[in-house]
Amino acid sequence: MAITAGLVKELREMTGAGMMDCKKALTETNGDIDAAIEYLRKNGQAKAEKKAGRIAAEGIVRTVVKDDKVAAIVEVNSETDFVAKNADFQAFVEAVAAQAVETEAADIDAFMTEAWKEDSSKTVKEALVEKIAVIGENLNIRRFEKVQTDGCVVSYIHGGGRIGVLVMADTDVVNDEIKTCLKNVAMQVAAMYPKYVSRAEVSQEYMDHEKDILLAQAKKENPEKPDNIIEKMIIGRLNKELKEICLLDQVYVQDSDLTVAKYVDKVAKENNANVTVKKFIRFETGEGLEKKVDDFAAEVAAQAGM
Repeated sequence: MAITAGLVKELREMTGAGMMDCKKALTETNGDIDAAIEYLRKNGQAKAEKKAGRIAAEGIVRTVVKDDKVAAIVEVNSETDFVAKNADFQAFVEAVAAQAVETEAADIDAFMTEAWKEDSSKTVKEALVEKIAVIGENLNIRRFEKVQTDGCVVSYIHGGGRIGVLVMADTDVVNDEIKTCLKNVAMQVAAMYPKYVSRAEVSQEYMDHEKDILLAQAKKENPEKPDNIIEKMIIGRLNKELKEICLLDQVYVQDSDLTVAKYVDKVAKENNANVTVKKFIRFETGEGLEKKVDDFAAEVAAQAGM
């Protein structure tokens, strides 16, 4: 039987499933719409699509590191913290992280179309849809990043998965002391939320923008001061801000007598190594997402098994 656009549209309106899922279901069932509905229900698409409009702003971050050289970090969201603590959900996120450390995908769209490594008969997206059907609320593989280095990469997970960090460094020595040092740097990133590794990464555009803001603040606070004094105040305030947003300039949280840069140099010298922190990635669960007002009701319902 020919699968017409009208038939696909009819199935979509009846189930709320995606156009391509509807077309596939009709193809698999030779155009039998009742059988196609059953097909979608069995495969979870109908249920998943109906839940797709609900915001998934909870969840967890996971990391995987291979041979100190390759690593991946992923964020997978759920609607409620209750589900984020579910063992089945957490196992799924671990599998997503294992997929990410092997992927060649350049972005999340390509990642979702890859064959699922735990069952190559389905894609990552299809595995997600099945998990939505099993768990019973909207889930979302929101983002991932993979890094590779000739030096060393370490990971750190904070708060049971609320925050995840990767730190990558160039180093000619990789031993337990160097890895512990980089792990401590990752903990610093989790706690202090820097924006850049060093001042060298800060764009002139950002600097000019901040100077404009600081100039306006300083003139408003000190209308009687001459411009040369105002300029010195701006430089001082900008330097203070850079020390807060640049990782290597930050005060090292485990020893306030050191900056992060001096801490890394100290450990490097103790190990006759050359260590340069090159990059960090910090994922915080739900960062930038807004929860709906009725999410609390959804969480209560989930906890009640509704």
